[in-house]
Amino acid sequence: MLGRTITVTVAVVCGVVTSQVPEYTQQYRQRLGGAVDELRAVVQSFDADAERVGYTRPQAIAALARAEDPFPRERARSMQVTIDRYERLSRQQTEFRSAGPFQRIVVLAQDFDPTLAENAWEDFQPAVPTTAEGAVAAGVGAGFGVLLVGFLSLLFRRRRRRAPA
Repeated sequence: MLGRTITVTVAVVCGVVTSQVPEYTQQYRQRLGGAVDELRAVVQSFDADAERVGYTRPQAIAALARAEDPFPRERARSMQVTIDRYERLSRQQTEFRSAGPFQRIVVLAQDFDPTLAENAWEDFQPAVPTTAEGAVAAGVGAGFGVLLVGFLSLLFRRRRRRAPA
């Protein structure tokens, strides 16, 4: 009886925890959208400044990098980092948009932005899983919990059998 209670408890806890993965993914996607919008504005402003003086983006970064003053050289480096992040997050946003419900979790796991992921986690609000994706995630977690309890009980049974009487 105690074993069943433990198994059900672990299964429910694992199910509840894993049911939140789709919700966390959704909250990450919302932050991703905001970050892409803001980075787009910065990159477009830089591109417009470069265009006004007759430079392409690479030419503008190269001109800043060649400057004798360290500030423009540092600005060239930081702008390149910003452009690279914008392009990476834009690709991820496109992947999220084309991914199906279960594929979104994979997209997040494959190439998440650490800053966005951390900020999404800090503000994460659990939600009741009302989607098929949330229900399946809960079922997978519950199944994992049952397997975990079964595995651990096998380990403890073997130890008891081997222990001298």
